[in-house]
Amino acid sequence: MDTTFWQQITGEFLGTFILILLGDGVVAANVLKKTKSYNGGWVMISLGWGLAVSMAVYAVGWLSPGHINPAVTLGMAVAGEFGWDMVLPYIIAQVAGGFAGAVVVWLHYMPHFEATEDKEAILAVFSTGPAIKSSVWNLVSETIATTVLVYGLLAFTQGDFTDGLNQLVVGLLIVVIGLSLGGTTGYAINPARDLGPRMAHQVLPIANKGHSDWGYAWVPIIGPFIGGVLGALIYLLVI
Repeated sequence: MDTTFWQQITGEFLGTFILILLGDGVVAANVLKKTKSYNGGWVMISLGWGLAVSMAVYAVGWLSPGHINPAVTLGMAVAGEFGWDMVLPYIIAQVAGGFAGAVVVWLHYMPHFEATEDKEAILAVFSTGPAIKSSVWNLVSETIATTVLVYGLLAFTQGDFTDGLNQLVVGLLIVVIGLSLGGTTGYAINPARDLGPRMAHQVLPIANKGHSDWGYAWVPIIGPFIGGVLGALIYLLVI
């Protein structure tokens, strides 16, 4: 495989690593005891995730497209904007980057995990969970939110209003999805964002942790993949 292949794989790994380090980091800052930003609230989390996406894409845009999300990679392939031969390698790199980012969040906040007894709060640092558990409606929420994401990303390519600002506009899209649609499931909208860190939660010796809730884990994987395909199909219908 050529150098370009490995540059792209490195970009997707590193971009997703940065995304999770900053994104899971803002959750940890909110839910773990004795942080200076404890109970900062949903607005802080949404803003943190939006900025995390922008900074991650800025950081790796010279290496890869900065998908940092398997649902985006799949949606781009469905829309004809990305080669199918790279879909699986990108997804593997993204999940691995998510795992690695979660490990560093654990190291960074280790004393605060030790000070926190709430097992659900600890799991929330690593993975998403529903406000009201209902597999069907949780799946619908993740699908709708990811459809908006992928359609928006594709639609942005049809104008020049984002020239030079595309990464920031993408971050704003993440923020508004979080504020408007994220309150139901915590808006994974990214299988690597949930799966990689959930795997880290499973294997790391995290103080006071409980189970990793694998019974729910399929929702933030399947929902975003469905949404990614739907977003691409809607885009193809309107161009």
